[in-house]
Formats: sequence, C-alpha cells, structure tokens
Amino acid sequence: MSALIRPGHELVDRAQSVLVVIDIQSYFLGKLPLDVRAPLVERMAWLMRVARALDIPIVATAEDMARNGPLVPALLEALPAGQTVHDKLIFGLTGQADILKDVRASGRSTAVLIGLETDVCIAQSALGLASAGIRAVVIEDATHSPPPHHGAGIARLREAGVVIQSVKGLYYEWVRDLETHRKLGGLVQAPLPAGLTL
Repeated sequence: MSALIRPGHELVDRAQSVLVVIDIQSYFLGKLPLDVRAPLVERMAWLMRVARALDIPIVATAEDMARNGPLVPALLEALPAGQTVHDKLIFGLTGQADILKDVRASGRSTAVLIGLETDVCIAQSALGLASAGIRAVVIEDATHSPPPHHGAGIARLREAGVVIQSVKGLYYEWVRDLETHRKLGGLVQAPLPAGLTL
C-alpha cells in the first residue's frame, strides 16, 4: 500500500465487499422531496442488481416493520430470492446481534452502505461497523435524509474518516476492467438509472 493513501481509503474490492441496504421504506422515503424519491430508489435497486451480478452478498434491514412497513417493492424485487430482511429495532445496526452476525457471516471486510437516513441509521451503522473492525463505505448518491440533514450526515462521516463514494465511482471500483464491464451489460438486466452515466 502506498504511504500516500490513508489506511482504509484504498479502492473498494468487490471480493471483500458486502452491500448493506438500510431501511428503504415508504415511511422514510415520504420525508424526502418528491423529485428525489424515484431516482434515489432507481439507483439503489440498480446497485443491488450489480452486486448480485458480481456475487457480492447483500444484507438488508427495515426499521420496525410493524410500524414502518417493509422495504419498498423495487428493493424487494432486487434482492436475491429468499433473502432475509432484518427487522431493525436499533438505529446503528451493529447494536443488533443478528444483523451484525449476518454482516460478519458474509466473510467480507468492507461494508458498502446505501439507504436511509444518512445522519441517523447510515451514520450510526457506518461508525459502528468501523468500530467493529469492518471498513465502511457510504454511497453519497444512494443514501439520503430530509434536507438539510443529508449533507450534515455526509460531513459527519467524512470527518470521522469513513470513505464516501458515488454509485458511479463504486461501480468502476467493483468492476475494474473492460471485460467485466461488458459482461455486466447482459447480467444486470435493468436499465441504467436516470441521470447516471457510465
């Protein structure tokens, strides 16, 4: 590793990644500006399909499903068949033993986080994972909070040393070469989200 790269800020390796999908429920989406909701869900679902095509495991949570409902349909459809969605009853997922066990069971050292809300469950989960020895990478354009809290959450995480990445940037770090990029075109089976260029 180059001395110029801070530890934990190396490229994201797909062989060491687990995608963690946090609380993408209608209850939380309903707090966001209307024009943000559909594009955000499209990016999240597309990234989940990319992860599946690259054999990257997925861990999914939904907060207090009895009150807040399940993951939105587009995200449920993007999950592998039979995938468990953890009923998360704590803001930072590392505080709930079954979820942390699932992340650890993936055998991966890097948790890539997408979902809601950036300044609460994403931030607390990312910081908790880092404290547990798991590298956390937060995808800025696949996470959100009601304005102005998204920016505050990203700033908090960046100051703490958590890697902040974009959907496009993560895609290319996972893919790494033209052959894999070309193969994925036929494997993802979902159109590119509006506004995302590769």
